[in-house]
Amino acid sequence: MKFGTKAIHAGVQADPTTGAIMTPIYQTSTYVQEAVGVHKGYEYSRTQNPTRHALEKNLAALENGKHGACFGSGLAAIDCVIKMLSPGDEVVSTNDLYGGTFRLFKTIFEKYGIKFHFVGMTDYSDVQAAVNENTKLIWVETPTNPMMNIIDIEAMAAISKKAGAMLCVDNTFATPYLQNPLDLGADIIMHSVTKYLGGHSDVVMGALITSNDAIADEIYRIQNSSGAVTAPMDSFLVLRGIKTLHLRLQRHCENGEAVAHFLVDHPKVDKVYWPGFESHPNHDVAKRQMRGFGGMISFTMVGNSMEDAHAVVVKVKVFALAESLGGVESLIGHPATMTHASIPKQEREKIGVSDSLIRLSVGVEDVEDLIEDLRQAIK
Repeated sequence: MKFGTKAIHAGVQADPTTGAIMTPIYQTSTYVQEAVGVHKGYEYSRTQNPTRHALEKNLAALENGKHGACFGSGLAAIDCVIKMLSPGDEVVSTNDLYGGTFRLFKTIFEKYGIKFHFVGMTDYSDVQAAVNENTKLIWVETPTNPMMNIIDIEAMAAISKKAGAMLCVDNTFATPYLQNPLDLGADIIMHSVTKYLGGHSDVVMGALITSNDAIADEIYRIQNSSGAVTAPMDSFLVLRGIKTLHLRLQRHCENGEAVAHFLVDHPKVDKVYWPGFESHPNHDVAKRQMRGFGGMISFTMVGNSMEDAHAVVVKVKVFALAESLGGVESLIGHPATMTHASIPKQEREKIGVSDSLIRLSVGVEDVEDLIEDLRQAIK
């Protein structure tokens, strides 16, 4: 079954009671049992809910996995992965990652005795140097947020397997339409479902997908025990959003390419970070493991001043100044003071998150309007 067909049909079926083609919203906390322990597979909605269950099966199918689990947010999904570790365990993570992930690692889990190493993962030797006998997890984000670096998932899988560690890939930016990390050797995929999978800026949700039965059992145990699950209504909204994922992502990619080329030719723009350029240092890896280059772009202004960046982000009229990404509408943001403000300035600047950096989530509007909006804002 090809991707577009899976997006619409995988994991869902007509309601057996009414024939409703859309999965019903099972807005219930509990389920009546015929006798003690005799039920229809559902006991309590924290543990399992039919609407959420359909979404979890759908996500697993899209990522060519066996098991899916949905959570109240992307960070709740990451929280579940780290809770699989124990004090004394170590994690090797990319140093260019979402600020909320960095904050969770450093301010929550580090005080429980888990050690985190942040390295540039485009240089495999840096990753290998950080791995030791205590390494239990390698955390990859690709494309990275916000510098758009591309990390070789197959190379990271080889390193993790040699170390006996799990490999988890944050696939939020690429989505399963552009990239399938399980097929490249990852053990777990994490999604901020809030972004492209939901696609309409009306849901906050996270998900984990795996094909490893033992890992799945542990994910479900933590999901049920910690209770950070997503609601039936949100599950319904994401099931609806996913039905157009392939159509939306195709347009995101087309618009992203046009906007990236406009920016790279603009005299007031210094650097443009988009993996579709042949000049991008990881372009060959992106071509090999992705089916498109997406709609996320970062760029800096000539002069590298925060004032110039702030001037641009407040002048846009079609783009909206807001955090998040992946919705049908185009968003613009200033990572240093928004999504990555929790990362210390010195650490941000080491990876290129300068005061002048602007991040775009290019939506599905008419691209001519998007380019004209950026033209007038930069002018």
